[in-house]
Amino acid sequence: MNWMLALPELVLALSGLVILVAGVCMKKEDSFVPAAMLSIAAMGVTLFLVPLTPDGNGYGHVFVNDGFARFLKILILAGGILATIISIGYQRGSSRLPFETPVLMLFSSLGAMLMASAGNLITLFVGLELSSLSIYILCAIERDRLKSAEAGLKYFILGSLASGLLLYGISLVYGFAGTMELVPLSMIIAGQGGLPLGLQIGMVFIIAGLAFKLSSVPFHMWTPDAYQGSPTPVTAYMAGAPKFAAFALLLRLMAGPFGMAAPRWQILIETIAGLSMLFGSLAAIPQTDIKRLMAYSSIGHMGYAMMGLAAASATGLRATLVYLAAYLVMNAGVFAVIGAMRRGGREVTSIRDLSGLSRTHPGMALAMAVFMFSMVGVPPMAGFFGKFMVFASAWHAGLYGLLAVGGVSALIGAYYYLRVVKVMYFDAPVQEFDSPAPSLSFVSAGMGVVTVFFLIGLGVITSAAEIAAHAIAG
Repeated sequence: MNWMLALPELVLALSGLVILVAGVCMKKEDSFVPAAMLSIAAMGVTLFLVPLTPDGNGYGHVFVNDGFARFLKILILAGGILATIISIGYQRGSSRLPFETPVLMLFSSLGAMLMASAGNLITLFVGLELSSLSIYILCAIERDRLKSAEAGLKYFILGSLASGLLLYGISLVYGFAGTMELVPLSMIIAGQGGLPLGLQIGMVFIIAGLAFKLSSVPFHMWTPDAYQGSPTPVTAYMAGAPKFAAFALLLRLMAGPFGMAAPRWQILIETIAGLSMLFGSLAAIPQTDIKRLMAYSSIGHMGYAMMGLAAASATGLRATLVYLAAYLVMNAGVFAVIGAMRRGGREVTSIRDLSGLSRTHPGMALAMAVFMFSMVGVPPMAGFFGKFMVFASAWHAGLYGLLAVGGVSALIGAYYYLRVVKVMYFDAPVQEFDSPAPSLSFVSAGMGVVTVFFLIGLGVITSAAEIAAHAIAG
């Protein structure tokens, strides 16, 4: 048994347990920042260890480590680190989170990493539940806020339903294939020369369960309320790491065991992607709360990312991975700015509160404008390269209908993204925001620079995504 395969996960799990014990021993009012700093350090060390781990299967073939797993783990840990940094700046005024918040983000990231390395359908489910249970608690962690409790309850109920769908799909696959390991499952499906009806139904239930985690249409209903009601650092985390993990599972399953049956699931993925892009764009138009707008925006972005999967090719998988990297940067930056929207120590999230921001906080307005232009897909921002690559992969696969839906959705999306820029730069100023916390300024400025100069690192990201795609698609 090669312990090096799972060394990052082992280090992160042990670190989380130590931080949890240390936090309990500290005074309640002084424990958050040390716990957050220790969590950032633990995830940082784990991030350093991920590229050093070797390829291979371990622990009875339930754990697989390859270029694909490493790429997604880096995105997951980066999302966790950025969300934890945002949580430090959130600790002001009436917004006080318990020290368990960063520790739960750490354990949720651990579950997401297990999902990325799942070589068995039960490993997949265990990782998913570890990640999801932590997020259920994080959504409702501000117990004194009614909206936070509502967000946690809605996400828990609907998430439990999605977990049931996923588990039922896994049971059907096991019943008809006789194995839960992905490699033998691939061999069985290839040997049969087709996909039996029972396996097809199981595959559909698995896709439905994972689509919920991605907040894709028609499994999106939890997203706006969960995004709005959760504390901003939790929303920033929810919009990143868990979705990368769900994509890791979806890509590994569809390109691996079910790769032979691509013509059977391709139309389903196309439909989900098209509906997500169109609904996300249309539903975002009437929103007046910036967090709800970002919720519907994320639904659309998951649709764009699924265009690469719908192409059912190594090029499409690479495009999806690059899109997720660009989305991580934009998403973290936007929520850092949202976290800085405070007056008198209280968080405000109405789009109207951004009026005249360019005159009261020009740096914050510039960062937000950069992220909005990037989400539209304006070159040379990060979002442009992500959209260009997924659109190109769909074009080469002949998915012209999906391309048309994506193009229309992008044009609609430009309206509500540019409306935020218009409010900041052309509307009369309202009451000025409090000075942003240094950690929030650090994340928003840093992600703004990365968004603008994404082209510099595009070659490295694309090469890593190429290696990751070929690791699962051959």
